[in-house]
Amino acid sequence: MRFVLIHGSWQDGRCWDATVAALTAAGHEAHAPTLPGNGELANPAVTMAETAAAVVDLIVSKDLTDVVLVGHSFGGAVAQLVAQQLPDRLARVVFYNAYVIADGATVFTYVPESVAGAFTALASPDGTLTLPYSYFREHLMNDADAATAEWAYTLTSPEPLGRSAEVLDLAGFFALTVPMSYLYAYDDNVFPASEFTWHPGMSQRLPDFRLVTIPGGHELMFSDPTALAEGLERAGRP
Repeated sequence: MRFVLIHGSWQDGRCWDATVAALTAAGHEAHAPTLPGNGELANPAVTMAETAAAVVDLIVSKDLTDVVLVGHSFGGAVAQLVAQQLPDRLARVVFYNAYVIADGATVFTYVPESVAGAFTALASPDGTLTLPYSYFREHLMNDADAATAEWAYTLTSPEPLGRSAEVLDLAGFFALTVPMSYLYAYDDNVFPASEFTWHPGMSQRLPDFRLVTIPGGHELMFSDPTALAEGLERAGRP
């Protein structure tokens, strides 16, 4: 299979390194771009259109076909935008504990109020948010040992918030006939379960999908990349 892996908030393409290695060792091809606005491509004013365009450009410039497009967390919204632009190049779209945004909604539409207020209070004047280590450790890396969590945190960078407030035109996405999967790591602790769930909360918006469940948390690419690669194989296969 040929994977294109879209990372989530605060991350960049490096977060996938171990997962890419595991997929490659299993005989697959994998690409893991850094989205504009993240990591070395930091830009507080980046838009969702610019973010999705970078993935579209990668796929087109490399003439990739039969792509298993994977979106993680925030990357799910990016995958939706990319999919509706390049449906003929896709074999499947996989959402790994990822947002599935309704047409006319925003990413922020779904962030629980109890968390949104805290995030807003922590935002920098330039419109970015640096995730506190305590939140990262207890909510995103709850299934990892301390050393792994500390190392993973060094790879994070401030997240541009403006694009997550953009209203998205996704009517084309919901008209697609491209097969879709939802990969659900059921130990995820990002948001309070009483206010938010990845499955069925996010997954239920997909018109039709294959559900694959695996143990582990939100950042399996750090805590257990081999298990994540195996889950992606199950979710991405024909």
